[in-house]
Amino acid sequence: MTDAIRAVALTAEAFAPFGDVLSAREVPTKMINAGRCERHNALATVERNGGEAIISIFRSEPISFPYDCTLLERHPLGSQAFFPITDGEWLSVVAPDEGGKPGAPIAFIVPAGTGVNLHAGVWHGVLTPIDNAADFLVVDREGEGVNLEEVTIAAVTITR
Repeated sequence: MTDAIRAVALTAEAFAPFGDVLSAREVPTKMINAGRCERHNALATVERNGGEAIISIFRSEPISFPYDCTLLERHPLGSQAFFPITDGEWLSVVAPDEGGKPGAPIAFIVPAGTGVNLHAGVWHGVLTPIDNAADFLVVDREGEGVNLEEVTIAAVTITR
């Protein structure tokens, strides 16, 4: 038997316990480049606990609904930001920590052009673009120490 959850629209308030929503603000922090460019500054902080902040591109295969989530992971030593650089919605699955193990997953539909920054230690699913493969700009930590924990969970079926 699998549990089932419905993915919900991403909001900054609902996502706050897990991290930051990365999208342009209603009002830019300041204008730069002789007034031609809006700067939406410092949308999130890179948590790195002594490591270096690195920038990568991840290319992920798509999922379709219903989707069975069976793998969660976390990075205890650093935050991890995902920002799509191709079009399309994607799914962000997160879970609270319950005594070192993931609690009940929550699924968010992330709109095209929006990213998330997961706080250090937040349980999350793997990259899941919806219906089409996608590339993501990823900012995370590299350095000494074990910064990846993976857990296989009983299938949680996610619907839209």
